Amino acid sequence: MNVQILIRMLLKRWQLERRDRWTHEQLEAYQAKALSRLREYVYARSPFYQQFHRGLTDRPLQALPVLTKAMMMECFDELVTDRTIRRTDVEAHIRNLRQDEYLGRYWVSATSGCTGSPGLFLFDPWEWATVLASFARAQNMMSLEGEMLSAVVASSTPWHMSARISATVRRAGELRIDASEPIQRIAEKLNIWQPEVLVAYASILYLLADEQLDGRLEIEPSCIISTSEVLTGEMRQRIEKAWKAKLFNQYVSTEVGAIAAECDFHQGLHLFEDLAIVEVVDENNHPVPPGVYGDKLLLSVLFNRTQPLIRYELSDSVCLATAPCPCGRPYPLIEDIQGRREEILSLPATTGEEIKVHPHIFHQILDALPVSEWQVVRDASGLRILLSNPSNQVADSELVDALQRKLEKQGAIVPPITVKHVLQIPRNATGKVSRIASHGN
Repeated sequence: MNVQILIRMLLKRWQLERRDRWTHEQLEAYQAKALSRLREYVYARSPFYQQFHRGLTDRPLQALPVLTKAMMMECFDELVTDRTIRRTDVEAHIRNLRQDEYLGRYWVSATSGCTGSPGLFLFDPWEWATVLASFARAQNMMSLEGEMLSAVVASSTPWHMSARISATVRRAGELRIDASEPIQRIAEKLNIWQPEVLVAYASILYLLADEQLDGRLEIEPSCIISTSEVLTGEMRQRIEKAWKAKLFNQYVSTEVGAIAAECDFHQGLHLFEDLAIVEVVDENNHPVPPGVYGDKLLLSVLFNRTQPLIRYELSDSVCLATAPCPCGRPYPLIEDIQGRREEILSLPATTGEEIKVHPHIFHQILDALPVSEWQVVRDASGLRILLSNPSNQVADSELVDALQRKLEKQGAIVPPITVKHVLQIPRNATGKVSRIASHGN
């Protein structure tokens, strides 16, 4: 355990929890001041932003250009504000991670590249402490206080954020299990550990709920936290059926840490806009109102000056709530998260154009099936529906007909649909599942 980082994290946690009692006006004033200071710092030290925002340094945030992950990685050395940082050196560092800090002072996390473009993200000691504090704040909102026996099922890949956090702050009362392990092995370890708090990807919790309902898993956690993947309504129902425990959803990213989390009122996820200003926008980067799903998010991280992200694009489709939470916190609420833009399929339409098929169209049909997991794969042959361990009640022909009708109702020219039964849905390097995968046309 890094004692200095732990002390910084505790201080940051105290600061964040004080902000939870702010008014909305106090939050807006803080955002304006923090953004102004960030931009002043960046314009003095980042050659990339000096060019990217040329002629725009006095313009409002919404007038600035959008930063994509591909652009960030291409211009990595010019974007960071420490001129000794080099992308090639950072990539070499994460390949073996013999020490926690790059250049003796930067914590490095990386994305898995599930959207087609992996990313590297650096944090200095205070920035990394803020990331840690964001998760501690989320747990505080869930009324998790004191030392509780916990189990975390997540990626053990050394460069993944969950592994980086574990390497920084190790707890004696916490069991960490690699999400890529077979679900039966995960259940065996949980049966021995008997956690009071269970934290896992939504898809893992969904599988563990089946293990619990079938009697192979016998644990009684008082709190369950779903993280890093979309938690659908059907998933929530299954998990809550398996355990009489409080279920909380949290929204995290490698760029920030905890972006949003549920509180005890379960009215949505509080968007931590004291850490990052979040714009919900359409495909043309125009803001969408609460109650409407955006095509993506634009993230302006207020606390990271090492690797500044201003209007950084995340391909998540979220819908903001139209009403505030009764708890009184000043943050806007996320009502629902549909998933990443990469999980939205484009199909030819009967009008001669293309239509976008959102993941919830498939969730409506496939979530109700008696299967362990499912995945829709779009490739040159059409749509392949992968079903993991389906029961005898699944009729492939009826499923194909149901999907055909649903997609035709959307106005799509439906490609050939095939169903394949598999033992396990493929997971990526960090143990996550992409429900909708496109492998070209």
